Order: sequence, then structure tokens, then C-alpha cells
Amino acid sequence: MHYPDFFDAVPRITLNDPLCELLGTFVQGEFDISYLDVVKGSGHSCPTVAGAYLMSYHALKALYEDERALRGQIRVEFSQAVDEGTTGVIANVISYITGATEISGFKGLGGKFSRQALMAFKQAVPSVRFTRIEADQGVGKSVDLFYDPSSISPNPALMQLMPLVLKGSASPQQRAEFARLWQERVRRILIENFENQEIIRVEEV
Repeated sequence: MHYPDFFDAVPRITLNDPLCELLGTFVQGEFDISYLDVVKGSGHSCPTVAGAYLMSYHALKALYEDERALRGQIRVEFSQAVDEGTTGVIANVISYITGATEISGFKGLGGKFSRQALMAFKQAVPSVRFTRIEADQGVGKSVDLFYDPSSISPNPALMQLMPLVLKGSASPQQRAEFARLWQERVRRILIENFENQEIIRVEEV
């Protein structure tokens, strides 16, 4: 399997999943999720998938600080409808990382570990809100995440090549260059601007 080298340089998200621990999936329920993992789940790497990863990483870091985030104990709310813009794509990535789902997730075991009703859309939040759910099901700390990659402009050559690629009239060399330039923008977002608050911002609620 071949993929851009920078995928491996993106910081991983560390998690603890109590359900995984209970069922013997991972020792102590501990595991990591990489950018490559979410790319496999999404089927592609783009600024939207990168943004969902960035939001998840920084939200969980803010909510749990030096602890491992507890997968399945995080609620996520979106200001937009699931089918509005790129919200659905973002939600799928965040769901994969946090375990939160609207109605399609795991219903629970013995009244515990339910992943349903942990994700909601068209909520009264400014963008995307992550909330920590405590062990007693009480609501804990919340943070709002804002992602705007517009300052990382695509290479002009990318925009010139896109119509040719989409029409199927690009040469193999042009297709390869289009792909390279596409991932170069993603690399700039994830590697050069991973902590840039003009692109990814966290606000405690």
C-alpha cells in the first residue's frame, strides 16, 4: 500500500474505550487512531477529512488534557443539518474517532456503553461542539471547534487541471500532478498548520 509520506507524520489520537476493554478487544481498552485510519474509512484524503481530524484531535486534547479520551463518552453537536455542505463527511470522521452516533450506533450492553444519541444536528451551537460525558452520565466540559482552511489556497495549477481530470481528458501525467497538488494542500494544513489557530480554533464553552 502506497500513500503520501506525510500521513505518518500527523500526530495520532490516543483513546481509551471501556467497551473495548470489557470485551477484550484491546488491553485496557487503549488504542490510537491515525490520519491514515480515517482516510481508509473515508476513502479519500481532502481538506474536509483533514479538518474533521484536526477538530477531533484538538477537541479531545482540550477536554481530557493529559488523559486518554474516553471513546463512547463524548457528545458531538453540529450547527448544520447532516446533509448540509460537508457536515456529513465531517460527522462520519468524528463518529469514527469518538464513537458518537445519532441513531445508527451500538445500543449498549446491560444498559451501558450506548453510542446512540451522542451526536445531533441543527443544534444551537456556533459550529461543532464536543462535550465530555462523565461516568455518572453527567455533562462535563464542552468546547466549540472552528475550522477554516481558506487561507491555505490551492495551487493555481490544481484548479486548471481539475476540469480536465473530471472530464476524463487529462493525460496520466496531468492526473498524477493533480493528485500530487491536491495532497500537497492537505499536507500544508495538517503538517505546517496543525496548531495554527487561524485555521483550527478551540473555544471553551
